[in-house]
Amino acid sequence: MEPYLRNSGLGRPPLHHKRELLHAIFYQLRAGGAMALLPHDLPLWRTVYKQFEAWREDGTWDRLLAGLRRQVRQLTREPEPTAGAIDSQSIRIGSQRGAATATRPVSK
Repeated sequence: MEPYLRNSGLGRPPLHHKRELLHAIFYQLRAGGAMALLPHDLPLWRTVYKQFEAWREDGTWDRLLAGLRRQVRQLTREPEPTAGAIDSQSIRIGSQRGAATATRPVSK
């Protein structure tokens, strides 16, 4: 995950390693509840949340998940999907009351 979470190299050195921030984010995700209830051995919740928001805004999470998905897929198949599937049961038509009356006026 390191290539996706690199520092820009500008400014002062960060107070917390990216790994610590990831551990805190994953802990909160797993445990649930308020971010302010993070254990004291993790970075401050404000720091963790600020970094989470920054990664969300700049697309880091999307790039990270896409890269990890490619790596996992490469173990057994092509890195990118080549086809998709649509579930025909998702769209119900026919004798359903909502589908039949929504397009035709009701006769009395």
